[in-house]
Amino acid sequence: MKHTPSAIGSAMQSLQIVLAILVALALLFVLIEPQITHSQQFTIQTTILAESSFTVPPSNITMAGTLNGVTGGQATGSTQFVVKSNNSTGYEVQIAFPSNGTDNAMLGDATGDESLRDYDGDVGGQPSRGYTASSAAQFAYTVTSSTTADTDLSFFHDGTNCNQSGTQTAVCWKSPETSNFTIVDRNTSANTGATSTILFNITVPNNVTPVPSAESYTATATLSLVNT
Repeated sequence: MKHTPSAIGSAMQSLQIVLAILVALALLFVLIEPQITHSQQFTIQTTILAESSFTVPPSNITMAGTLNGVTGGQATGSTQFVVKSNNSTGYEVQIAFPSNGTDNAMLGDATGDESLRDYDGDVGGQPSRGYTASSAAQFAYTVTSSTTADTDLSFFHDGTNCNQSGTQTAVCWKSPETSNFTIVDRNTSANTGATSTILFNITVPNNVTPVPSAESYTATATLSLVNT
């Protein structure tokens, strides 16, 4: 069959129209495609809880020193504890001596004797600088920390009084209490651990009154760790 010029022209025109449509569709795809395939962001969230723990708990103490029941003496002992914490605002460590029905934390193991009295040198519920003398035998404690600022302000002194900004040395003595008393107050995390020391002192004066019975004595303390 022989194609006429008009038929060829019509076919060419149709082909041009088809090509034009294809080009238009391609351009339209280019314009639309970014809206179809552009990236979308989303988040994945979780929460790490604040946790503080005693990685090294305090150990039991056997006081060292000679305590004569009539002529007197002194005995001391200490224990350390280490706290690890991821809490950015820190933690507190509090100490309490469980109530035994009296004001004395230390009792005779055999008879329940109460001659070793709780320290009576507190000033307004705070430690006193230096060990205040008494006619009775006394039981007291103080606190220091490897990172000085960890120790609660109560155990700092200005050279005269405790609970004052100044120096952290083992000279501010505190009476045992049945309620929690803050001994460490740290305001940052302790990811590698922070160490504090509790030092105890029993002093029996010469010609003590009342005279302690000849036996061993024991006090129990509880440390509580609280995120702040």
